[in-house]
Amino acid sequence: LLTMKATVIATFFGVFLICTYAAKEATKKTKKAKLYVPQIDCDVKAGKIINPEFIAKCPPGCQDVKYRVYGTDIYASFSSVCNAAIHSGIIDNTGGKILVQKVAGHSGYRGSFSNGVRSLSLPRWRESFLVSEGKPRKGVTYPSTLEYSSSKSIAVKSGNDHVTVPTGDAVHKEYHTSPVPTPATQMATTTPTPTTTTTDPSTTTPKPTTTPVTTRTTTIAAAAKTRPGLHRVRDIAFRGTSTSASNRNILRPNTGIQRQEPVAAFRRAASSPAHLAMETDLWKPGLSLFDTGFSSKEELNMKPLESISQGNPNCKVDLSFLMDGSWSIGKRRFQLQKQFLSNVAQALGIGSAGPLMGIVQYGNDPSTEFNLKTYANSRDLKNAIEKIPQKGGLSNVGKALSFVNKNFFLDANGNRGGAPNVVVVVVDGWPTDRVEEASRLARESGINIFFVTVEAAAESEKQNVMEPNFVDKAVCRTNGFYSINVPSWFSLHKVVQPLVKRVCDTERLVCSKTCLNSADIGFVIDGSSSVGTGNFRTVLQFVANISKEFEISDTDTRIGAVQYTYEQRLEFSFDKYSTKQDVLSAIKRISYWSGGTSTGAAISYATEQLFSRSKPNKRKIMILITDGRSYDDVRVPAMAAHQNGVIAYSVGVAWAAQDELEAIATDPDKEHSFFVDEFDNLYRFVNQLIQNICTEFNSQPRN
Repeated sequence: LLTMKATVIATFFGVFLICTYAAKEATKKTKKAKLYVPQIDCDVKAGKIINPEFIAKCPPGCQDVKYRVYGTDIYASFSSVCNAAIHSGIIDNTGGKILVQKVAGHSGYRGSFSNGVRSLSLPRWRESFLVSEGKPRKGVTYPSTLEYSSSKSIAVKSGNDHVTVPTGDAVHKEYHTSPVPTPATQMATTTPTPTTTTTDPSTTTPKPTTTPVTTRTTTIAAAAKTRPGLHRVRDIAFRGTSTSASNRNILRPNTGIQRQEPVAAFRRAASSPAHLAMETDLWKPGLSLFDTGFSSKEELNMKPLESISQGNPNCKVDLSFLMDGSWSIGKRRFQLQKQFLSNVAQALGIGSAGPLMGIVQYGNDPSTEFNLKTYANSRDLKNAIEKIPQKGGLSNVGKALSFVNKNFFLDANGNRGGAPNVVVVVVDGWPTDRVEEASRLARESGINIFFVTVEAAAESEKQNVMEPNFVDKAVCRTNGFYSINVPSWFSLHKVVQPLVKRVCDTERLVCSKTCLNSADIGFVIDGSSSVGTGNFRTVLQFVANISKEFEISDTDTRIGAVQYTYEQRLEFSFDKYSTKQDVLSAIKRISYWSGGTSTGAAISYATEQLFSRSKPNKRKIMILITDGRSYDDVRVPAMAAHQNGVIAYSVGVAWAAQDELEAIATDPDKEHSFFVDEFDNLYRFVNQLIQNICTEFNSQPRN
């Protein structure tokens, strides 16, 4: 018996050892291959890398002012990736691994000084990116080679070798790689898997995949429970040519006012893209690339241009219509709205040399029906409008304006740059969210906002309006030119021609002018002996850093420069150079003069020789840089400049006199005069100067 027990124990122990060994071997076999992380150089900008999400390794030594960074936390895509990572505190100057995620462009980037890196501000850019710790996220396969968008040959590091790769619009940077297995179980997600396949030149960002939304039929009562908010009752049948206040019965005072119409008939088809959860400015660490912003219909269903028309050359505008798809409008009124948009498209004369038109439909969330480049003639555009289904939901106009500002007027969507950007908002009654802040940001980005309000709130309904006077808070100007009120959907056709006439009057589209594209900026530069050659080059770099932030052309911002000592010299006038590169090259060529310091005479000279030739529709801005007290009086010349409409900013260095700086500066002095103790600190005022110029511009009356 003992022998039998010993045999059983020995057998059991042997089986246990075999199983343990087998488990260890299985674990070894299933162990993931190590992810190879490609290295990028310090000067690589996020916009040059096509991959929407990737892990990369930064080398040491990227903390340098020549690797420019724009933004804080969220960075413009032409920032240095590695220096942005240092600025955000993810790595330090010794380098390291980082995770980069591309996100939508922003209407504003805030500069700051962080972790030894000075980032610059930027009013607007088409694409952004986020940096975080270089750890893979679960369920995502990362590329071991990166795709670059370039037209030049790129020197590629591969082990110890150096290889030159000729490139087209999209190229690979090749590295020794190890295979990365894809997880066996993929969770349902809207995050695309980054790949390393060559990309079509016209497409730089893979599209997100979404889980189809299953259509379903619902009862009116069930739908009413899921649609809270301020919505009015719309009678199903037409009753005359207007809707009276008596037809807008309040069903549930505690949950809002709702429309009594069937819901299922207006629900989107199953192929419609699912709206994503958050806007870019609400991003939190850990979100994937496509967890931000909204999806656009044309991303999934782009139609080729069937034919191209030249269009009406007297109406060259880039136009976005925000059409109301909320439940409050009803099925038949939605059809009237589509007919109105078709009539507008016909009256505009859509074409490549004239107006281009896209449509964004809004409800709870906005989505692009088609963008500016989808259709290039009125016929195709009208056919497409007829096929638009109703979204349903609330009337979130503020959210729609924010979406258009960040996502619609992009080069990739057909924005032409030289054509004014115009948004026409069609709204049934009133919005269900606030529009003031979103409208302000859109205006500051150069968008001209028009409102067409249909069946405005009756006296008995005004207590339900979330934001009183929402039209005046939203439109470009409050003089009545940008707003049209229509008493009934049945009379909407009557405002087609008046609206088209206003939209095409480009001379009155004043919101196309922004703080960055509507000024004549004259730099008055102290070239006295006390400055010195080295410091003078620093001053010129300061001038160049300010100039490059503006949109420079013969019709946008223009730059001029005067250098002075005892005497004055016009380095170049406003009409001399019409491109940013030419202006920057001209600044670089300015030679140091050396001599005395007659600042008062220099102000008079700039007023007479530079600003007297400024265009009438331009804001005249003088930026004077000096390092000492003037030998002559500055007060009288400065006062004369102010009276001639010159907005003066004074920048003093080292021995500059504070009382003179304040006398030169336009009131209030504190917002127009600056002082630094040494030339190397001039860069600190680049952001502040531009911010003050823009703040002053945007605070102008809107009447």
